[in-house]
Amino acid sequence: MRTHLLALPALAAAGVPVYSNSGPVVRSGDSRADAVKEAFSHAWDGYYEHAFPHDELHPISNGYGDSRNGWGASAVDALSTAIIMNNATIVNQILDHIAAVDYSKTDATVSLFETTIRYLAGMLSGYDLLKGPAADLVDEGKVEVLLEQSKNLADVLKFAFDTPSGVPFNNINITSEENDGSETNGLAVTGTLVLEWTRLSDLTGDDEYARLSQKAQDYLLHPKPDEYEPFPGLVGSSINIETGEFADGAVSWNGGADSYYEYLIKMYVYDPERFDLYRERWVAAAQSSIKYLASHPSSRPGLTFLASYEDHEYGLVSQHLTCFDGGNFLLGGTVLDRQEFIDFGLELVAACHETYNATLTGIGPEQFSWEPGSVPDDQRELYERAGFFIQSGGYILRPEVIESFYYAWRVTGDQQYREWVWNAFVSINKYCRTETGFAGLRDVNAEDGGGRDDNQESFLFAEVLKYIYLTFAPEGEWQVKKGSGNTFVYNTEAHPFKVYSSN
Repeated sequence: MRTHLLALPALAAAGVPVYSNSGPVVRSGDSRADAVKEAFSHAWDGYYEHAFPHDELHPISNGYGDSRNGWGASAVDALSTAIIMNNATIVNQILDHIAAVDYSKTDATVSLFETTIRYLAGMLSGYDLLKGPAADLVDEGKVEVLLEQSKNLADVLKFAFDTPSGVPFNNINITSEENDGSETNGLAVTGTLVLEWTRLSDLTGDDEYARLSQKAQDYLLHPKPDEYEPFPGLVGSSINIETGEFADGAVSWNGGADSYYEYLIKMYVYDPERFDLYRERWVAAAQSSIKYLASHPSSRPGLTFLASYEDHEYGLVSQHLTCFDGGNFLLGGTVLDRQEFIDFGLELVAACHETYNATLTGIGPEQFSWEPGSVPDDQRELYERAGFFIQSGGYILRPEVIESFYYAWRVTGDQQYREWVWNAFVSINKYCRTETGFAGLRDVNAEDGGGRDDNQESFLFAEVLKYIYLTFAPEGEWQVKKGSGNTFVYNTEAHPFKVYSSN
């Protein structure tokens, strides 16, 4: 597609390849950070004009969707990024919206996980930023509503934990306080609540929220039965809601399990004193992943991906979602001063970069494999050249590969990783940008992206554009630090939380 004329000034000035009627135009001058700010404002303006206060923009038809309870997911997800970008106009628009939301009302089935990582985290992060390093951005009288509404939302959701074990239901009806009757909950869905709910307790002084989430987490930290922890630290993917015991031993860092491992080390960053056991479990999982899950394509043995494992069999399939893994190893390695984790994290980052570098759009696919006996004939060349073949070629504006590039840049200082982030940004602008926002792609290995999907996920604001901006932004308190000096830690939706301090 052609980049629309609205994009030309800031992008061309920053060196992004953009297009006039006669072909590509490339200029240099203004900073790359400014180009990312322009892209954020472009996406926000389209959303605000055509979809606000709904959850997401449909950036081709200029309609809207309400896939996240109808409370304005894109607005809340955009808050922390707008703050970091110092955009007071957008921040004030979002604060006014949040103040008016009634979190007790929705016609949708509510996901405890998605609502926690997007809404609860977005508000708590905004509160931490606006009460801290961005305190001068808006009128301080408008900030308290973020904590008030966070408590209101958690109070609406907390009945989900009212189960025999304390492992919550994920899919809930907040009007009737009923659930979908599931017998199990997922590893990631259960294990990706503790940071947000603990932060809420620490800010309000009400320990109920922390107790609820940590009780559920405790089953994951002490897994039973033993056979469903096939390798030290690596556990199954489903937990029985009634007993808290694991229901399988399916191990992976893929979607459904991913952010459980992510939060183990991040809870330690948040508070090393309270969450040292989380560190121990992360180290065990990381060591076992290096020993048992590291896998190398036969056509590109220098690449390293993480395999899955179940019933003594390995699965050589991974996902765009999984590519957060390199960044997570880098965070753990730098915080714990463990070079072996840093080195392995960089191997994972390099392999995930290949999924971007090898496609026609320069963007990685939703799902890929390196199982040599399953390569389709029409992807044999791709497998031999790149070390993977595509199983699902879509791109829904996911951030994970860029996220890991960002961590690699912050931990190593190697400019190569900034260039990888920039190249991804250029590709997203070229193939995903519409007149009013950014759309997903149907086939990242087709010259035109295989056509576009009419949806702009809220995590474009929260994650994709934030990680790209941070890569080129000035130093700030919210930037990831090398070593153990982090004052903020990012949740799985890239909302930065102030690390705990008893002072």
